[in-house]
Amino acid sequence: MRIGQKNGCVRQWAPRGSRPRQPADQRYESAYIFGAVCPARDTGAALMLPKANTYAMQLHINEISAHVSAGAVGIVIMDQAAWHTTARLDWPDNLRAMFIPPASPELNPAEQIWQYLRQNYLSNRMFATYDAILDAACEAWTKLLGEAGRITSIATRNWAVTGQ
Repeated sequence: MRIGQKNGCVRQWAPRGSRPRQPADQRYESAYIFGAVCPARDTGAALMLPKANTYAMQLHINEISAHVSAGAVGIVIMDQAAWHTTARLDWPDNLRAMFIPPASPELNPAEQIWQYLRQNYLSNRMFATYDAILDAACEAWTKLLGEAGRITSIATRNWAVTGQ
């Protein structure tokens, strides 16, 4: 998920007849949250990186692999972005890639995680510096992990649950 100074605005509650202010920024600094969640264990792993490319994806795969339980195999559900499908990625033995069809973000549980982070922690804000972007992204991810049951409630897909 990209987060930056060109951040989105979401609806907010306000007294009837008032017009609440929505901050908007014209600068272009941004960072990317590479995150993965495990709904069965209600946990996740993430990296905050400056670019979305093959090198960043390899770092992300390595991070996910380090968080998979011993003896288990993790399934990484991804769209078909170029840095997801390249043959240059080195997949560890404890991870498998599962690619969803193009133009179907509703099948990817991570998309709902990103939507939740934006709606609850990252929208309607302005970030003064790149470091402020990173701090906000890290804080949002930490808060998500701290909410017991939140990842499970957002990311569980009945079609993906087997033998649990």
